[in-house]
Amino acid sequence: MKLNKLRSLYVVAVLGSAMISLPALAHDSVLHSMNALQDGFLHPFTGLDHLLAMLATGIWAAQQKHARAWLIPASFPLMMVFGGALALAGIGLPGVEHGIAASVLILGLLISFAVKLPVGAGLALVSIFAMAHGYAHGQEMPVYESAVLYGASFVLATALIHAAGWFASNAAQKMLTSTLPRYAGVMITLAGAFFLSALA
Repeated sequence: MKLNKLRSLYVVAVLGSAMISLPALAHDSVLHSMNALQDGFLHPFTGLDHLLAMLATGIWAAQQKHARAWLIPASFPLMMVFGGALALAGIGLPGVEHGIAASVLILGLLISFAVKLPVGAGLALVSIFAMAHGYAHGQEMPVYESAVLYGASFVLATALIHAAGWFASNAAQKMLTSTLPRYAGVMITLAGAFFLSALA
């Protein structure tokens, strides 16, 4: 049931992103539009810190084992859009790079110890992390590209990464051992510690 809800949410997000993109496609050239879509989709995969945080969100959510756990990864893209909008509006957000590195470290620790939180606390924590990641995406967006197309495609990519973490974690726990995701959490924690030390 939980997986069906998660799948439905991602289908809605994908269709919504496509519908939002239609007006921009009517005004931009096909090449320009394709560049924006491609760049936005690939961007989450080009930074290891972003990629690990998004995977970790899906892995940790799958460890929660309650009916609304799917809300945790579902909230990440939404709050990431909000963070990106802040960046595009020129509104300052302090400590973005440290927040991104810390998100990897903290999510890794949560996975390593299989920490279970109330859904509200999990949503609040992930929302803070997502804003930092979204802000960085907004800052790094090429100025010549459509914000709508770029944003829609990176939201889609983010949702897919979350889904990969969620399904991999569930599969590992059901078919192998429940401790396997925790080993992945240790590796993510070490990566987060490295990212933070590099900023010192």
